[in-house]
Amino acid sequence: MSLKSKSAVVTGSTSGIGLAIARALAGEGANIVLNGFGEPDQIERARSGIESEFGVKAHYSDADMTKPDQIAAMVREAEQRFGSVDVLVNNAGIQFVSPIEDFPGDKWERILAINLSSAFYGMRAAIPGMKARGWGRIINTASAHSLVASPFKSAYVAAKHGIAGLTKTAALELAAHHVTVNCISPGYVWTPLVEAQIPDTMKARGLTKEQVIQDVLLKAQPTKEFVTVDQVAALALFLCSEAASQITGANLTMDGGWTAE
Repeated sequence: MSLKSKSAVVTGSTSGIGLAIARALAGEGANIVLNGFGEPDQIERARSGIESEFGVKAHYSDADMTKPDQIAAMVREAEQRFGSVDVLVNNAGIQFVSPIEDFPGDKWERILAINLSSAFYGMRAAIPGMKARGWGRIINTASAHSLVASPFKSAYVAAKHGIAGLTKTAALELAAHHVTVNCISPGYVWTPLVEAQIPDTMKARGLTKEQVIQDVLLKAQPTKEFVTVDQVAALALFLCSEAASQITGANLTMDGGWTAE
């Protein structure tokens, strides 16, 4: 498979799953737009590393995923810089853990904006170009929480269920245009996002760190193993291939058997 001459925008790609997906796409020749939070020197190392390692162009956008205008501008800039946005990976996500009655309203709004609405605005900006060229791949990072719930994660679960529905709707709209839209639903992947939620879960449930890892996180996954970022990236790369051209509207789980129960 080759993505040479194609370009990809990957949100939330300065670390974790998003960076792994960006690197996998670059490895097949795609130019990349990185986006996300982080220390400027670390982001620059990731960006320049992609260019030097894979011989593609890589650009960093600091677009705020809570700002629709900035999301649209990021896509437009990518089209101007590279000529097209052929692959859009909506991966940006944040988490907050709290009982509903104590859940801060601003946290609810921010999680829905970044985890759900940003995908809509990115798709709205990228779809016209994909339809005009007659080819595109849209991949949304969902979660096992797009299919099942966990306590104390009301905003995240609501947003991920929303991503699954948005994916299906877009897939139907674009089915005749050779643009596929799918979501990947990983279980627990060892990323900064998962690591960062451990203290809140410790507080909410009165558990130690080790108890959170074994009795809360990995308890859900029958394999008792974390999913790796490279495994998620490999599935995303497959969805960009011609072999996956008839896979659209799918919610593909990669959760160690979590949602099989």
